[in-house]
Amino acid sequence: MTAGCCSMPVYEVKKMPTIGFIGAGNMAEAIARGLLRSAMVQPRDIRASDPNAERQRLFNDELGIACAGDCAVTAAASDIVVLAVKPYVMGEALAEIKPHAKVGALFISIAAGISCKFIEAALGGTARVIRVMPNTPMLAGRGMSALARGTHATDQDMSDAERIFAAAGRTVRVEESMMDAVTAVSGSGPAYVFYLAEALAAAGAKAGLDAGQAALLARETIIGAAMLLEQSKDAPAELRRKVTTPGGTTQAAIEAMQGKGFEQMMVDAIAAAAKRSKEMGK
Repeated sequence: MTAGCCSMPVYEVKKMPTIGFIGAGNMAEAIARGLLRSAMVQPRDIRASDPNAERQRLFNDELGIACAGDCAVTAAASDIVVLAVKPYVMGEALAEIKPHAKVGALFISIAAGISCKFIEAALGGTARVIRVMPNTPMLAGRGMSALARGTHATDQDMSDAERIFAAAGRTVRVEESMMDAVTAVSGSGPAYVFYLAEALAAAGAKAGLDAGQAALLARETIIGAAMLLEQSKDAPAELRRKVTTPGGTTQAAIEAMQGKGFEQMMVDAIAAAAKRSKEMGK
């Protein structure tokens, strides 16, 4: 698969290596749930670590995945180590697991802004690293994850990483130089859609609708439009054109948004997010 090729791959069934999550937050949970739903692994094949007792309880009791506070123990028992900590604690986490990680382990990072080179250097220079930017729709089994290969990662490593993330959505391979843009578009993208739902509902309420009804109308419209976008062969611009009758209400609304610089506002938002992603990696 070449960079930029988006797919939901079909893989031959084979046993996955043991997988350990360093950090057991929402994204780690989404990945773990996807793996369990896919039946690629059993709970006994996954382990996790997190300092938060509530997250430990969720993994242990709800998912049946052994989760404790010691990340060194998790790293020592895992063939694939998923680095799911916040970017600002990545250096500390890597220093803690480095002496204990299995020789030949694969490291998959989902931390925004943290480069493969940073992780490779922290782990001794020859570590096999793959950088992934997933997004929160993984929690609904509809995530979008972009994968970038580190210096020493193999073809098999990429295939294993794709199998993990394809269990809860779609995957695409990109060059690591594109990861800041990916973060801005799909990593942060769900928040833009939620913001749209919030603003659309608020505008409906301001126009006189009951707040609950406005929220329902906004939510279901966005969900329905997304499903239509997925199922249709038409480009987004064509779908928009089909619902925009000349001189009608939709045209009036679109012109109002264009008058406020809607498209440029989106360009500026993506640029700001990508810039921040770059800054986080320094």
